[in-house]
Amino acid sequence: MEPRIIVTIALLSVLVILFFVWFVRKKKRPTGPFPEAWRNILLENVHFYRQLTPEERARFESEIQFFFQEITITGVDVALTDTDRLLVAASGVIPLFGFPGWHYRNLNEVLLYNDRFNLDFQTEGEGRNINGMVGTGSMQRMMILSRRALHKGFRHADSRNVGIHEFVHLLDKFDGDTDGLPAQLMERQYTIPWLKFVHKEMEAIRKHKSDIRPYGATNEAEFFSVVSEYFFERPAQLRRKHPELYELLEEIFRQDLLD
Repeated sequence: MEPRIIVTIALLSVLVILFFVWFVRKKKRPTGPFPEAWRNILLENVHFYRQLTPEERARFESEIQFFFQEITITGVDVALTDTDRLLVAASGVIPLFGFPGWHYRNLNEVLLYNDRFNLDFQTEGEGRNINGMVGTGSMQRMMILSRRALHKGFRHADSRNVGIHEFVHLLDKFDGDTDGLPAQLMERQYTIPWLKFVHKEMEAIRKHKSDIRPYGATNEAEFFSVVSEYFFERPAQLRRKHPELYELLEEIFRQDLLD
């Protein structure tokens, strides 16, 4: 066999081994016990968790631990508590709960600010009206959340939850585009009905003929995140007022929250 071929085979073998080691390391799930104190925090603060069966709670807890293993949560001038970290993780686990084993391959770190910030990521001065943001450019693979808004989202079931909102943007981005069409979550037959419904409902919002909050009419991506908040926070109300939308989101997230 020619030396060139031998070298090529050797290099390919090394690459395969490296990929295998990386893949196994990234996919290995935590096996340690879930702290009882964490469980109590989830029971107290996360309605979604309280509604789960014992078996589902165990899986939710495992996904929380895996989230902590894969993603760094950093406080920016904030001393993080277990509640802070658990609410961030729960925000990410909830939208993906219908996809066991999936994880956020497009996120490395979540920055938690104490309150709102501006486009320059400043917490003082003018223009501080942002509660959450998925990073781009130099902030790629990062997310920024307001701690105050994060806690409020779980404290009040009012169809608003900034954590869920931003993580849904990340799911939307799985196919490379944040466009309100979550191609990797949605089966092909639902694509056209979804797009038709989105445009129809955005027009209804603009004409003040919908109870979906106005921010959802900004663009297709914001519509998807806004109605996802509604779906996870107020599923019964969403199904009553928007049965078609509830059914579509049920298919997208593979979760029936009212079953």
